[in-house]
Amino acid sequence: MTSDSQRLSRRAYLAGAGAAATVGLAGCVDLGGSDELTLAHMPIFPDLQYYVMEAEGYLDDVDATIESREFTDGPAIVQAFGGDELDVAMFGVVPSMIVIDRGIPAKVTATNIKEPMAIMAHEEFHSMWDEHGADAFGVWEEEKGRKFRFGTFPQGSVPDVLLRYWLQSEVGVDPTEAAEILEISGANAVWQAIANGEVDGTSIMEPVPTRADQEGSPVSTFRTAADIMPGQPAAVTLMRDEVRNSPVATQFLEAHVNATEFIDANPEGTAQIVEDSLGMPADQALAALQGPLSNFVTDPHEIENGTEIFAEFAHENGQIDEQLSLDQIFDYSVYEGL
Repeated sequence: MTSDSQRLSRRAYLAGAGAAATVGLAGCVDLGGSDELTLAHMPIFPDLQYYVMEAEGYLDDVDATIESREFTDGPAIVQAFGGDELDVAMFGVVPSMIVIDRGIPAKVTATNIKEPMAIMAHEEFHSMWDEHGADAFGVWEEEKGRKFRFGTFPQGSVPDVLLRYWLQSEVGVDPTEAAEILEISGANAVWQAIANGEVDGTSIMEPVPTRADQEGSPVSTFRTAADIMPGQPAAVTLMRDEVRNSPVATQFLEAHVNATEFIDANPEGTAQIVEDSLGMPADQALAALQGPLSNFVTDPHEIENGTEIFAEFAHENGQIDEQLSLDQIFDYSVYEGL
């Protein structure tokens, strides 16, 4: 893959794996002792548990040599799963459904965060909505001579699905008719598109809403995920069957829980980890962590209702062939056995 960069975890370094750690390690039947685990993650707020696990050494207690691979988007992780390159991935719930729908033996064992998204819109649209409601999209097009432009992650990603769900199910408009939806990979790229005036709004997670607020952007939060879909799922932890049926699954989720508890109990320390790993200034990160979108959890039960809605919507819109049930998506036993 050329779309991802690779970094070795603390465990891999201590084990002397060095640059020789290999990819394509899926299918390990007995993950214990000196076996190796390939872990995908994304440089986004909803994957913050990964960076805390790495920074605080929680992954050192997992009995496997962990090779971490950083990806910029969910579809690239889906492709890597299809190529038998990954064992565990921390990424969006919809791409996770796509992996499962394709018959790849894997299930979600944990969530990372709930209700982390914001629909953001230009201040002029806020005013139009106050006066015209859903007709604001037509008013915008009439006044500006073009459709309202949303810029968000590629189609099939969680931000994209939430945006389309909101437009279709809550606003009552055809997403492709009411607005133009531009595909942008990466939160930093979304922010640059906002800052440069290339888009009028977005569906996005932290740190973009906080950064926009602190830097005086005319594009600001219009609706939060909690307004649209209580229990909205986002990033989850997907494990290949060989992993989730091994002791490593429990060890990994113990590290995940430790990271979730660290985030909740140590916002200042977490903000420094955000600065070191994601490049967001610690003061902005702290504001984001204290905001309404930073709802970090591990328990997969927290996102059941939202996941059912996402599964139905993803099926209706052709992202998955089968409308997956909760039992097809989740394996609760690993978390419940902690």
